[in-house]
Amino acid sequence: MQVFQFHRHQLKRFNDQHLNLVYNQDVYSEYIHRDFSLQHFNQQAEEKKTNFLGREVLVDSLNNQYQGIDELGLVGENIASLADENTFTVTTGHQLSLFTGPLYFVVKIMHVIKLSELLSERYPDKKFVPVYWMASEDHDFEEIRKINLFGRELEWESNQTGAVGRFDISGMDEMKLAVKDFFKNNAEAEIHQLLDNYSGNNLAMATRSMVHELFKAYGLVVVDGDDAELKKTFAPVIKKELTEKFSFEAVKKTSESLKKDGGKIQVNPREVNLFYLKDNIRSRIIEEGGIFSVDGVGSFSSEELLEEVNAHPERFSPNVILRPLYQEMILPNLAYIGGVGEMSYWLQIKGVFDAVGCLYPLIGVRNSLMWIDRGISKKMEKIALHIEDAFKSVDDLKRQYVSEHSGDELDFRTLDANTEQLTSLLKEMMITIDAGKEQFIAGETTRLEKQIDGLKQKMVKIAKSNHESAMKQIDSIKDKLFPGNGLQERSANFFSFCPDGNYSDRLQWLHEALDPEQNDFFVIRES
Repeated sequence: MQVFQFHRHQLKRFNDQHLNLVYNQDVYSEYIHRDFSLQHFNQQAEEKKTNFLGREVLVDSLNNQYQGIDELGLVGENIASLADENTFTVTTGHQLSLFTGPLYFVVKIMHVIKLSELLSERYPDKKFVPVYWMASEDHDFEEIRKINLFGRELEWESNQTGAVGRFDISGMDEMKLAVKDFFKNNAEAEIHQLLDNYSGNNLAMATRSMVHELFKAYGLVVVDGDDAELKKTFAPVIKKELTEKFSFEAVKKTSESLKKDGGKIQVNPREVNLFYLKDNIRSRIIEEGGIFSVDGVGSFSSEELLEEVNAHPERFSPNVILRPLYQEMILPNLAYIGGVGEMSYWLQIKGVFDAVGCLYPLIGVRNSLMWIDRGISKKMEKIALHIEDAFKSVDDLKRQYVSEHSGDELDFRTLDANTEQLTSLLKEMMITIDAGKEQFIAGETTRLEKQIDGLKQKMVKIAKSNHESAMKQIDSIKDKLFPGNGLQERSANFFSFCPDGNYSDRLQWLHEALDPEQNDFFVIRES
């Protein structure tokens, strides 16, 4: 395995806000607490220590969430350590993508694992625990129902509605069998046991089981925010939102300022940034004239809804505006790691944190990468494509190839000159021998010229054929590395890079390749 790095600007695929969030967060100093840097973690930790009081509730909730999972090992140790005031988390979050979904799901998690390890070395008086926050309350099933495995799209057909974490997965067997079928020739491969563990009463449990099995050796802790005890901690904020609509004003003010500064507005707040969550329903809470309505449930007066918060805080689900605040209130968290799209909406919400006195975390852009497997690597070698060539457009690559490979080999000027010299010499020799054979030699030299012309035409055809093959190779390489002209990590499933069904060594490759201190774009190339 080889690892290469490229400045993201070189790729010409990222806008200015993306590049600033990665390389120059200082330009957003008004919208964050402090810029992302390893040297700022100690100061962040000292502030969080006095700002966070929910360790006992968190540990109890996690122990309950992990019931039924045996041999927790390092994960269990990390959960227990969260009771200590000198233990902190670094977190990433993602939807419950089926079978890990796109590659960057795994990349995000490995990034926070590496960051936790790096921080533990830098600050040995503190402990840092990597966390994956399951977006189990998200209800956008369309975004997670498909995976792209070895270039084939697999889809889970389900008519369920509401929070996806609560979906019954009993109807997923057909899709699981389709995944297993890719690895049927490797009956002893790790992935078969992993797929067997992808089970439980609902999708949240199945996702926890799979993610735990993948990353348990690294101590990753999985947190499900759809938890009654954790929601109790958040209940005061829920009430404040219902009575004051505080987050709407905070985000609106920040967004207007950010827009004036040339920033991109990623999300737009609602007047009430909460959903009502029950059974197979996750519906917006809409207030009008003091009455709160919930589609599919009914209406509540202000007093009735506040009483509902007291009795059932778990029925209130924060949207994208309040979810980060909920996360930071229930975790001793120092940093959130995510994609640039996520970081863009984090720029809009610091005012929400300030309104309730919650410490705003460091925000960091995850490592981003492209994975060149052995098959693609061999194709690149065959047509002499370098790593940096992969980022050029298809048209540019084809023009480059033709220019480099159609130079002298199809230049027949020397051959034509030599042919003319040869036929002239033959004529002179024949006339010297027998002047009466002039017509005969003319016919023979003409036949020779035609034969040479035929050879030239064959050479042209072969050269075109060779180029046609190279053109197809270029198309194949680009389709694999940039499917749909997008980044590979946003489409291809991690297990597509585990053709033998064994994933542990590939995870270790990722662990070795990624570096939270490096902001550049990574390329892993199998040799």
